[in-house]
Amino acid sequence: MTAVANETTLDVEVEVRITPAGTPLAVRYEGRIWAVAADPVHWFTRDAWWNTRRTAAVGSGDLVSVEFWQLQVRLGTSSSTLRTFTLRRSPLSTQWLLESISD
Repeated sequence: MTAVANETTLDVEVEVRITPAGTPLAVRYEGRIWAVAADPVHWFTRDAWWNTRRTAAVGSGDLVSVEFWQLQVRLGTSSSTLRTFTLRRSPLSTQWLLESISD
């Protein structure tokens, strides 16, 4: 028998507190503060611009890089169980989305 992590897909807006360098420190989700408890993992993917058919003026910025962070978090400063949050931010957006939570 194989153990499978419990994962919930959400895509909900969250507030993210970050360091001056842009690394997440905490996430506010459903009125609760989840503190980052381990080194986060950061990566980018490319948006399928050919499907969305966005147009933009020359010099309008990066329209294809989707930013992700995977964070090990726990409630506040407690010793609660670690959960894994995956955050996503679309090109040119300032709003973070909580893409998924897993145990």
